[in-house]
Amino acid sequence: MDFRMLHHNHNVRDLDTSLAFYEKALGLHEKRRKVAADGSYIIVFIGAREDNFELELTWVRDHPQSYDLGEGEFHVAFGCEGEEYEAMHRLHQEMGCVCFENPAMGIYFIEDPDGFWLEIIPHK
Repeated sequence: MDFRMLHHNHNVRDLDTSLAFYEKALGLHEKRRKVAADGSYIIVFIGAREDNFELELTWVRDHPQSYDLGEGEFHVAFGCEGEEYEAMHRLHQEMGCVCFENPAMGIYFIEDPDGFWLEIIPHK
């Protein structure tokens, strides 16, 4: 069976702000986009060059308010090598987007412009 995860969706208020954040914070780049003929939505798929899994950012014109993220207990995790982990941690601290750290587990979380949490895990 050829069954695999393809993407995860985040609805965003400001597509340009979100794209800039994901590029700077995680090095994710645009892979493709879909634009509604009437301009009512734009969907952009972003990801790492070496990975097939994508994050789908969806902007909806008629939904300008913040999205209700419930209790915010869901997240997407990203992994990186030891030295890269340290460099990313420094970058995220400089960006001011670190929202939770768990040194005992060796992980931390960053928050995107819409309040979604992203877990950063070092490869062991």
